[in-house]
Amino acid sequence: MSTAPPASPATLPDAAAPQRLLLVTGLAGAGKSTVLASLEDLGWETIDNLPVRLLKRLVTLESGERAPGDQRGPLAIGFDTRTRGFVPADIIALAKELAERRDLVVSFMFMDCAGHELERRYNETRRRHPMAQDRPVHEGIAAERELLEPLRRWAEMVIDTTALSAKELQDQVRAMFTMAMPGAAENSGEPGALPLTLTISSFGFARGMPPLADLVFDMRFVSNPHWVNELRPLTGRDQAVGDYIEQDAAFAEAFARIRDLLLLLLPRYQAQGKPYVHVAFGCTGGRHRSVYTTEQMAQALRAAGFSPTVRHRNLGSRAADGLEQDPRQ
Repeated sequence: MSTAPPASPATLPDAAAPQRLLLVTGLAGAGKSTVLASLEDLGWETIDNLPVRLLKRLVTLESGERAPGDQRGPLAIGFDTRTRGFVPADIIALAKELAERRDLVVSFMFMDCAGHELERRYNETRRRHPMAQDRPVHEGIAAERELLEPLRRWAEMVIDTTALSAKELQDQVRAMFTMAMPGAAENSGEPGALPLTLTISSFGFARGMPPLADLVFDMRFVSNPHWVNELRPLTGRDQAVGDYIEQDAAFAEAFARIRDLLLLLLPRYQAQGKPYVHVAFGCTGGRHRSVYTTEQMAQALRAAGFSPTVRHRNLGSRAADGLEQDPRQ
């Protein structure tokens, strides 16, 4: 099985860098749609079942629209026996012609799978094989395999998905293509990990839990600045409030343990393909303890290489004694 993508070309002199064009085909049910969806998550433009006669016109338009110094994003085109104008010999000839262009880097991927596994997949989904409309599915698979054999022999990348789950195929695509994307190495806890969109937020329990948070930490064990008269009108963004919170003996240790937990979990979320993670810190009103913790945690995670977005849900809410618990009572 060949899975290594072609080496990246050198930048062309006095011109924009060439656009990557990946042609994806293979046996129906072997995972083409999963590959295209994974590439789209990585920032590729993807088109499935584009009529073959339009492919040359599409990449010509892409090239003609380019301004000097403009670099187009990578483009993946999927096609199979259902695609209009699908003739393997014509597709190979067209791919060879496109590969000669200096503004394109063309590569070809073929998705393969054993016949018995394809039969199982079609039986489970109750879908009809595109070449077995009026005959047993195994006959359609055999006919399609024979038709596509020239494309399989010609492809430089062949992925056999017989023993792969959809998740394992997604991981393999990320491993093959992520590191070639600009900025793909940023925040990658493991090779092939997707960039992580990380949100760190503060909120007030008295005004409701955040409905979409993945991890919630309750900071109400920390001494409450609300009950210090000069601190009450301030927020967790003010230095005086931060100094007060830091004086609580429990804060530093709790903060360090939460930080270490996040540094353990976040790379693993990335490795599992989780694109969004929302970490929320709550206190009673959402204006002091949770805000300060959120700001400090965002700073710590930036130092570790992450790029969190900070949100304070209740920072602008009115301070209300009725919402707070007075430790003096």
